[in-house]
Amino acid sequence: MVYITEDMVRRRAEHNESEIFSLEEVSLHQQDIEKIEHLDTWCRELKILYLQNNLIGRMENLSRLKKLQYLNLALNNIEVIENLEGCESLQKLDLTVNFIGRLSSVETLRHNLHLRELFLVGNPCAEFQGYRQYVVTSLPQLKWLDGTKISRSERIGASQGLEEVRRRVWVQEEEYLKRRKEEKEEAERKGAGEDGGNEDDARNAAVCSEEDEEQHEKEFWHTPCSFTPESRLEAHRHLEEKRRAKEKSMVKTEKPLRTLITVDGRVLNVNEPKLDFSLTEDEDNNSIILDLSVYRHMDSSLLDVDIQPTFARVSVRGKMFQMVLPVEVRPDSSTALRSQTTGHLLLTMPRVHTAEGEIKVTRTTPRPIRRSHSPEDRERRNKVLERLEVNPSKHWALALGSIVPHQETTEGPLEASRSAAPTAAGRDTSSEEFVDDPDVPPLV
Repeated sequence: MVYITEDMVRRRAEHNESEIFSLEEVSLHQQDIEKIEHLDTWCRELKILYLQNNLIGRMENLSRLKKLQYLNLALNNIEVIENLEGCESLQKLDLTVNFIGRLSSVETLRHNLHLRELFLVGNPCAEFQGYRQYVVTSLPQLKWLDGTKISRSERIGASQGLEEVRRRVWVQEEEYLKRRKEEKEEAERKGAGEDGGNEDDARNAAVCSEEDEEQHEKEFWHTPCSFTPESRLEAHRHLEEKRRAKEKSMVKTEKPLRTLITVDGRVLNVNEPKLDFSLTEDEDNNSIILDLSVYRHMDSSLLDVDIQPTFARVSVRGKMFQMVLPVEVRPDSSTALRSQTTGHLLLTMPRVHTAEGEIKVTRTTPRPIRRSHSPEDRERRNKVLERLEVNPSKHWALALGSIVPHQETTEGPLEASRSAAPTAAGRDTSSEEFVDDPDVPPLV
């Protein structure tokens, strides 16, 4: 059941800046409203009120609308004209296609002295013999009835034989009310039977095939029934159930979150946007390049890049692309560029080190070098390249103290020089390899 709420009225009062206390016109049509309420309290200044094509069964809570001039209640479930005596300014009343069978209730409109137009076409009372003559004589202030102007001659003719017309109308009204009572009882019995079968329908709903559902739908709409407020409500509820079932079937179940990293910390390769990509190595710059074929006309604000030492992650419109890198990279030195022509995203990620964890430079094994001044030895030494190994984890320092062995002595410099002379003079001259050259002066 749909109720008239303050929010509903405010949304329909956009032309009045959503203020309802000074509202003069409001349209609440096709809202499935079943009861008129609150309008006589919230909108005392109303002049035009549209309530057509709802499920309203009674004309109520309208007597305080003193300024109301036009009331449209077409296509509702109203059976009696009532509670409009307080609408002093009412000029036009539209009750087209309702269920008004008590034609005598028209006489309640005599107090609406400004009423000029009345629409009752499509109601059961409009089929009564003498219907127009009865309305014309009952409402002398009326100028139009069902869109047809009431002429002076028609009014004079309607006043003749008025008692006979009224007696005939009352008889038809009594017959309608009896038939209407039977229709209500039949609707109650049918409603009780449907309530009893709801449990069976619930059990069979799971096994009901599409063909059975189509057959049931066809039977519902092709089964003859009387046009009553109950049948109209039944059709409305049936359509409402179909609409809810359709909305429920169209609701997509939420997909579970994509696992990017497992519980044990293992990073997974993910390509939710299904983009083409290529991963290459730039040996010259010691880096890894990831080329991702992002949509050409997509705005760059929809991209989010996250580079970690062991993987790269790119969010494309909320969909994740993640790739595990073959080597460790440096996120702080990585760059992300996008091509203005192709739209591709290019990630350049410098490597931290080589595969073994260090930068290698090959080194030859040291060989003993013969100190010779011959041209052949000098040329051979020039061809040998001495290569050093650079290892950041190892720090070598040159020990200068180990080049010349240190000898402790208590002698001074003069005594050391004197003691060195006899040693040079007392050198063994009996060696065959020594040749004394007279041209070389002796050491001092």
